[in-house]
Amino acid sequence: MPVDTQALIEKIRALPDDRIAEVEDFVDFIATKARRLDALDRLLAIAPALEAAGAPTITEGEIAAEVKAVRATRRSRSAGADCS
Repeated sequence: MPVDTQALIEKIRALPDDRIAEVEDFVDFIATKARRLDALDRLLAIAPALEAAGAPTITEGEIAAEVKAVRATRRSRSAGADCS
């Protein structure tokens, strides 16, 4: 289904400011979801090469811990940037 971008822009422009903010939040959500799915696809694409190279497998718990650590680092960096 082709997208009429101009018609969509006009519909958004016709909305009140608070609704435009909601649209922006939703677009950000969709973009984030797409980036995460792309990252997962890239990871799954290299999984066979990692296995063939003898890389050790990691558990879901180890993955969760790694994700938690990265998120904590990002939060602390973001908090530091907010203080500048």
